[in-house]
Amino acid sequence: MQSDKPEASEPKGAEGPSDTEEKAPSAVATLDAPASKGISAVAVLWTFGKCLGALLPVYLAGYYRVSTSLLVFGMMVYTGWKHAREAKEARLKCAIQLQDNEQEYTSMKVSRIKRDLPAWVNFPDVEKVEWLNKVLQQVWPFVGQYLEKLLVETIAPSIRASSSHLQTLSFTKVDMGDKAMKVVGIKAHTENDKGQVLLDLYISYVGNVEINVEVKRYFCKAGVKGIQLHGMMRVILEPLIGDVPIVGAVTMFFIRRPKLDINWTGLTNLLDVPGLNVMSDSMIMDAIASFLVLPNRLVVPLVPGLHVAQLRSPLPRGVVRIHLVEAQNLAAKDNYVKGVMAGLSDPYAILRVGPQTFTSPHVDNTDSPKWGEMYEVIVHEVPGQELEVEVYDKDPDQDDFLGRAKLDLGIVKKSIFVDDWFTLKDTTSGRVHFRLEWLTLLPSSERLEQILKRNESVTSKTADPPSSAILVVYLDKAEALPMKKGNKEPNPMVQLSVEDVTRESKTCYTTVNPDWEEAFTFFIHNPLKQDIDIQVKDADRVQTLGSLTIPLSRLLSNANLSLDQWFQLDNSGSASRIYINTVLRLLWLDEERIGADVSSGLAAGLSKQLPQQSSPHPSFATEGVLRIHLLAGQNLVPKDNLMGGMVKGKSDPYVKINVGGETFTSHVIKGNLNPTWNEMYEVVLTQLPGQDLLVEMFDKDMDMKDDFMGRLKISLKDIIDSQYTDQWYTLSDVKSGRLHLVLEWVPTSSESDRLDQVLQFPSRWFTGEEEWKRA
Repeated sequence: MQSDKPEASEPKGAEGPSDTEEKAPSAVATLDAPASKGISAVAVLWTFGKCLGALLPVYLAGYYRVSTSLLVFGMMVYTGWKHAREAKEARLKCAIQLQDNEQEYTSMKVSRIKRDLPAWVNFPDVEKVEWLNKVLQQVWPFVGQYLEKLLVETIAPSIRASSSHLQTLSFTKVDMGDKAMKVVGIKAHTENDKGQVLLDLYISYVGNVEINVEVKRYFCKAGVKGIQLHGMMRVILEPLIGDVPIVGAVTMFFIRRPKLDINWTGLTNLLDVPGLNVMSDSMIMDAIASFLVLPNRLVVPLVPGLHVAQLRSPLPRGVVRIHLVEAQNLAAKDNYVKGVMAGLSDPYAILRVGPQTFTSPHVDNTDSPKWGEMYEVIVHEVPGQELEVEVYDKDPDQDDFLGRAKLDLGIVKKSIFVDDWFTLKDTTSGRVHFRLEWLTLLPSSERLEQILKRNESVTSKTADPPSSAILVVYLDKAEALPMKKGNKEPNPMVQLSVEDVTRESKTCYTTVNPDWEEAFTFFIHNPLKQDIDIQVKDADRVQTLGSLTIPLSRLLSNANLSLDQWFQLDNSGSASRIYINTVLRLLWLDEERIGADVSSGLAAGLSKQLPQQSSPHPSFATEGVLRIHLLAGQNLVPKDNLMGGMVKGKSDPYVKINVGGETFTSHVIKGNLNPTWNEMYEVVLTQLPGQDLLVEMFDKDMDMKDDFMGRLKISLKDIIDSQYTDQWYTLSDVKSGRLHLVLEWVPTSSESDRLDQVLQFPSRWFTGEEEWKRA
């Protein structure tokens, strides 16, 4: 009986008869055999029809003398569309299969990679919530009913009213499918305000949604069949109250834009054409971002009487002042004499915090630029929001990528002051120097003079001086605005200006009593000398419906630095007024909370005494240098195919080495299964347990994802114990291939008289290099 069962290690797709085929009666095979030998006339006619259909466009193109270039262009567009459609359908199908068989897939994958995971890898702060997914699955049909009612009864009439061309629009089918949204993990934050509950939900929605739209007037049908949405949504339950339902409101938003993939049908199939698909998905993401991506929030009040505008636009958590100081050892991207001579780069940096983006000037012909730029960003949520940095080489045609780095701003909030170098990722070399300051928001004016004096000492190449405060304006509503000419109701909108910075509100159509409920934030350099100017205008920006000017010094004299009231509009009707809540907050660098080890780096020159005694970490002064010599490879797996896969080619191998958080990437050797690199890498490591040297090999492809060619993992403890290792390592997870590495552990020494010895004999490998080459 045991011989009939497959091996436990045999994959499902292995060749050989299955249990069903072994148990099937032989009579079935006998009955089926004659049918397979016969030739169906219908099949022959169908094949002939397909050949005729394929040749007919070619014949028509020649008959009507259609331009060959136009025909080729059409074929290219169709091929791109077909490829995009098939790829999108494959992604959706794989995602649905994974969701249906998640337990089986996960257990299979974990059993394969369990040996590759170190024992200390775990995620204790993110929890699985299968009970919540079961609840969502149970209520999903009713969510579908609600969305169908919303589309048919609310959204469709508003679309029909927006244009005369869409008066015959209707939703012919709304089916949200049976695949509910899943929460793959949840994290609860307990370090924030005690009056709220803050949750991070990692959402994965792979839905077999089917929504069809028809415009009968133009015989137009379009729709969606399948959606993927993946991202991290933050849910805030606040305010907490002492009565049922305990939670006053639920606020939801994405800190970063989620990933979206839509499978179009009908006329909207055209949106899958390469180029248009990116545009269509980005337009939909822009619509989602206007409601659900920071700084925008969706607020669902659960009790009456809440100030929803302040929940929708709360005061920021703080402000981060970013000093982009310099960079070092950036990759050289400029080449001369058609690539024969390597030059330097013309680097510049792009900084992003949520929707706020800053671009530094570029510095010509250097790998170590000094920028000396300063930027100020508003932080709405910590932890969660990150500072993202990308460095590029300025070119006349297309700028070259030089690396990226990322930092959680929650670290800056805890440290108050960070002055450090950040290693660039996804590149061969380079690091960026940042000085970051966390500025808290003060609700009093006592320290204004101290802040203004300190800002005078902050130097920067930027024209604007540092800000001393931020101003948040809650634009609520207006009443009794004047009518337009001809006694027509206006379409009011508001322009808010502080010096040369102007923000605009949304437009409320055909009303003299608009409700905006929006918030705007401004950086203020000196509130003693600045005003905020408010202009209420018609949507055409020509007719002014009223104006208002508020000196910011008026807020300084008020309690809590705020004004929350009705204001009479100037140059308007006698009863025209506007309700605004203005809040001023001073930006304070809390020097008392900054540690003594970083205080000396402040521009203000703080003086703190170092502690008399300190106990270093047990790993202190146990650093050493791991020197990795990547020499050669042998008998690698061929990955490049020729003549449509009929002939096996070679490979273009390169190696990625990961150790201690550092990643090194070798050069690509073209068309070789026995490459020779002779490259050396060095990394400073601390002798901590559980560290490994991970080596992965790939085949470089230009048009698709690089093919995997094997991996190996070496324990750092084994390298340190042996001090010096020179051997061939067999690659795992592939049929063949091995890699020649020389690994040296060089411990640090506190004896200065050994410097000459180190300079004379920097590496034991060099002494044996000639011997290795001869071998």
